[in-house]
Amino acid sequence: MEGASLQAIEDYYYRHGLRGSKLRKATENDQEYMTILKDRWAKLTKKFPVKSRDRKRYILSTDQDYQILDKIYKLERKKLSDKDKALVKLVRTQLEHHWRAPIIKFLNQLLKKYR
Repeated sequence: MEGASLQAIEDYYYRHGLRGSKLRKATENDQEYMTILKDRWAKLTKKFPVKSRDRKRYILSTDQDYQILDKIYKLERKKLSDKDKALVKLVRTQLEHHWRAPIIKFLNQLLKKYR
């Protein structure tokens, strides 16, 4: 996949049935993917510093992922209402590999609240 983007490489493995930890392991073992990721990481962490725990937790494969996380950090430093804290927490989950599960959990809580 010479000249491929991170997304193209992820899509390749996804089309071959890899999901979750198997997808993560495949991308971590892909030299081209890791080279692109390290180059991107070096460039973007200069512009948007990322906490080490978040580097481990999230893939951050696009510039927009870094922008989202930067905005999350800024919001977390503010005095937010409980509703806004919950919303920021939900937005954070969108950077995870398994982003659908937290959305389902969030929606289930809303459904339970309005029964």
